[in-house]
Amino acid sequence: FLTSLHDAGTVGLQLSLLDRDGRPSLTRATEQRRFWIGDSAGWGWKDFVKNDDLVEGEHLVDDCLTVLCDVTIHDPSLHAEEVAAPAAAEPFDLRGELGETMWNETDVTIHVGDETFPAHRSVLEAASPVFKADLENNATGKVRVDDMDAQVFKTLLQFMYTGSLPDKNQLEADAATAERLLVAADRYALEKIKAVCEEALCPRVDMGSVGAMLALAERHGCAVLKKACMEFLSIPGNLLSFMTTKGFEELKRTHLRCWSFS
Repeated sequence: FLTSLHDAGTVGLQLSLLDRDGRPSLTRATEQRRFWIGDSAGWGWKDFVKNDDLVEGEHLVDDCLTVLCDVTIHDPSLHAEEVAAPAAAEPFDLRGELGETMWNETDVTIHVGDETFPAHRSVLEAASPVFKADLENNATGKVRVDDMDAQVFKTLLQFMYTGSLPDKNQLEADAATAERLLVAADRYALEKIKAVCEEALCPRVDMGSVGAMLALAERHGCAVLKKACMEFLSIPGNLLSFMTTKGFEELKRTHLRCWSFS
């Protein structure tokens, strides 16, 4: 069994029984797993090998069994450029921060779902080249943003006005929100938010998510996240295991070109 002695960590485990010549003859590998505070720290197999197979095979030498344990510790800091630790977002009240006078001078209205956000054309155009293009020939000042959660857009708006980035630790604990925010940030070319989301998703790559993460990285040009996925799949046994999943078949069908180990 593999036991974590730290508060948290992401690891992969491979165990091999060695034969009389010291070569691996029976190998089993796990998915990469993130250990958290309060989780069970043990991890392994209750049925690694049948007793009859053990006795009849060539694993026992002088009644001794040799086991090779290969533990891979996944540390995104070893393969990704460090992103400056973002300041935790303060409670956001755009009206309070801008002041009532400034609010009265808004010249853009943005509709996201059932919510409406008054804003300033100059702020949006300065922060996002996409907004600048959208507003260039928009005489009405009314913009509708489809396919986006209002809370996600509020985070984008907060960044455009204040430069305040979302908390990476909170995003790491909520991968679904990190994915939605990454997609939204890429849509409006807000690279700093996108980078924070990408870094937050790297530790969440495992056998159950690697297919979706790799597709996400390919769609939105996330080199750091793609590299984390490739490094996970390079762990002995992981690629073969992944190739038996539905996620692999879907990935081949929709994003075949992302399978370039460069």
